[in-house]
Amino acid sequence: MKTVAFFNNKGGVGKTTLVYHLAWMYQELGIDVVTLDLDPQANLTAAFLEDEQLERLWLDGATAGTILEVIQPLLDRLGDLRAPALQEIGDHLAILPGNLGLSLFEDRLAEAWPRCLQDNPAEAHDAFRVTTAFYRAALLGAESRNAELVLIDVGPSLGALNRAALVACDFVVMPLGADLYSLQGLRNLGPALSQWRSGWKKRLQENVPPGLPMPQGDMRPIGYVVLQHAVRKDRPVKAYQRWVERIPRVYHESILRESSPPPDPDPHRLATLKHYRSLMPLAQDAHKPMFLLKPADGAIGGHTEAVLDCYRDFKELAIRIATDCGLDIPKS
Repeated sequence: MKTVAFFNNKGGVGKTTLVYHLAWMYQELGIDVVTLDLDPQANLTAAFLEDEQLERLWLDGATAGTILEVIQPLLDRLGDLRAPALQEIGDHLAILPGNLGLSLFEDRLAEAWPRCLQDNPAEAHDAFRVTTAFYRAALLGAESRNAELVLIDVGPSLGALNRAALVACDFVVMPLGADLYSLQGLRNLGPALSQWRSGWKKRLQENVPPGLPMPQGDMRPIGYVVLQHAVRKDRPVKAYQRWVERIPRVYHESILRESSPPPDPDPHRLATLKHYRSLMPLAQDAHKPMFLLKPADGAIGGHTEAVLDCYRDFKELAIRIATDCGLDIPKS
């Protein structure tokens, strides 16, 4: 199992849309994939599931069938994980739905992090069970589907919730907008990843519970994706390009900790994705990814070519990420 988190502590860059479309593309490529929604806003879950399904999952504070149900015994201090109940989306695609109550786990995760270093084995073991909850949920979900890949969507914060989510990850992809806020997000993200990685490696040398699956917490950055947005009238193309040109240096300095100038083109730029603003409303109405829109969904005329372009762009990106993760692409 390979786990990939999509993370930027700047919100609103299109991160969830990216995860949603990549998950569907892996379904198209025949790679078994599980998506894990660890953003307390649960937008990825809302993108995948119909309103009736969401009502059953969330109505009146329900937790059944969501990540909150899986971790509830740890939250209540009355046991360990429950087996996750995945929602099947396709033959090769499933999701462990998110829950708006997931933020309740933040304090439990925060107090568990230092307790992993306790000399008291009982205290340390409980702390490890809490800290590895997301990793073990991902592992159980992947095993239930024989999935090779887990894509994790996280919220835009640097708190304990995301620290535990990143500890669960082998790789990190950073979605970025071409603006000052995304660059500042990168500058914040670099030190956080470094501290979390070294902190977890230190904990792995302490009172690790025997037999408990442990993530390595490599959090290896494999690159960034620039997500274009519609150019506003008050934001000229030149201004957009200026921010795009700044991204490689900030990424190399803050994330890779490299002082030498980045090469051009930057090999860590995985893709620059168009806005596809004409397709998004159609995709939302049809409740499917943009690259699977059909004429019956309204994708006619100029939309037809845009759908093909979208399919090609996401296929190239999906293959690039899978290759960097060491996954083989099934031959079609």
